[in-house]
Amino acid sequence: MENILEPIVSSPKLSLYVEQLQTLLNKEKTIRQRFYNEIRENQKAEFINGKTVIHSPVKIEHNRASVFLCTLLQTYVSAHRLGFVGHEKILTCFSRNDYEPDICFFSRAKSDLFTKGQMKFPPPDFVAEVLSPSTEKNDRFDKFMDYAAHGVGEYWIIDPAGETIEKYVLESGVYELSLKVRTGMIHSDVTDGFKVPVRAVFDGDENLAALRKILQTE
Repeated sequence: MENILEPIVSSPKLSLYVEQLQTLLNKEKTIRQRFYNEIRENQKAEFINGKTVIHSPVKIEHNRASVFLCTLLQTYVSAHRLGFVGHEKILTCFSRNDYEPDICFFSRAKSDLFTKGQMKFPPPDFVAEVLSPSTEKNDRFDKFMDYAAHGVGEYWIIDPAGETIEKYVLESGVYELSLKVRTGMIHSDVTDGFKVPVRAVFDGDENLAALRKILQTE
C-alpha cells in the first residue's frame, strides 16, 4: 500500500487529491445509503466500488456446489457450536463495499454478538464463492483483495464447471494459494476441524456420504 501511495504523498497536489477523493467518497456514501434503502429480500444484490450489482439466476451446477458445501459446513459448525454459517443472502459490510457471499462463516466471537432482526454483518472469518461467468472477475479481483484487506482468514474459490476448489489462506495480509484440487480431501484452517472430500461439493452421492460421516462422528 505504501508503494502505491508514495508518488501521491510526495506530490505538491496532495491536498487537491485528498479533496477530490473526499468528494468522491461522500458521493459514494450517498449512493450506498440508497442501495440499503432500495434492495429487497428477494434480490441478490451487492454494492461494489460505487455501483449496485444485481445477480442473475445461477446454473444448476452453481446451485448444487453452493448447497452441498453449505450443508456440510452448516452441519459441522452446528454440531461443534463453532459459530454461524450464512448462505447466499447474508449482507456482509466492508469499509467501502457490501457483498452477499455464496457461503460464509463467522466464529462465535462475532456470531455471539448477532441480534434478532439483524440484516448487516461484519466481514466473515471464512468465505467460499462459487464462480459463474458474470461474477468471476469480481470473485478473483475485487472480492479477493477486499476479503484479504479486511482479515477474512480463508477464501475458497469453487469452479463448478471444472469441479475444482482453490483454497487461499491469509498470510501477512495477503492471500496465498494453499492448494487447488479436484479430488482428495480439503480442510479448513479457520473452521477448526472441518474436513471433507472435494467430490462431496460436486456429487450428490459423495455429499450424502460425507454428511453421514459428519453426523456419525458426533
